[in-house]
Amino acid sequence: MLRPVFPVNAPNVLTLLRILLVPVLVVALLGETEHGDVLAAGVFALASVTDAIDGHLARRSGAITTFGKLMDPVADKLLVVAALVSLVSLERLAAWVAMVIIAREFAVTVSRMAATQQGVVLAASWWGKAKTIVQVAAIFFVIAYDPTPLWVDLLVYSAVSITIVSGIDYFFGLRRGLREAEQRRAAGLDPA
Repeated sequence: MLRPVFPVNAPNVLTLLRILLVPVLVVALLGETEHGDVLAAGVFALASVTDAIDGHLARRSGAITTFGKLMDPVADKLLVVAALVSLVSLERLAAWVAMVIIAREFAVTVSRMAATQQGVVLAASWWGKAKTIVQVAAIFFVIAYDPTPLWVDLLVYSAVSITIVSGIDYFFGLRRGLREAEQRRAAGLDPA
C-alpha cells in the first residue's frame, strides 16, 4: 500500500500553513498597502509560532513523518529568507546582514543533507535554538519598526553574531560526528 506524500496531521498542516504564509508576508512587506508593516509583522509572528508548535506537537503525539522532517526546515528557511530579501529590497536591512544569515543557513542545510547520507544526524544544539530565537526576534522588530531604533539595530548585530557562532558550533559538531561514524565503521560496529 502506498503511503500518502502528505500525511494529514496537525504538525504537517502547521508546516504547510507556514509555507503558504511566505507569499502573504512578501506581499504585505513589498505591496504598498496601508498598514502593510503591521500585517507583515503579524504574519511573520504567526508563522514563527507555528514553527515552535509543530515540532512540539509532532514529538508529543508521535506524529513525526518524513514530510515533516523534510518540509519543516524548508518552511523555516523560506520564511527567514523571504523576510530578509524583502527587507533588503526595501533598504531596511543591510545586504551583508542578510547574506551572512542566508549563507549560514544554506551551508548548514547542505552539509546536514550530506551528513545524513553518511548516517550522521546531529540534533539541534543550544546555539542553534538560540540562533533561531534571536533571528526571529530581530526580523520581527525590523519589520515592525521603520526606521529601526538603536536597540533593534543592536538586536540585528546580535543575530548576526550568534548566527556565526552557531554555524561554527555546528561544523565542529559535524566534524566530530563524521569522525565518530568513520571510527565505528572502521571498527566494524556500523555498516557502511
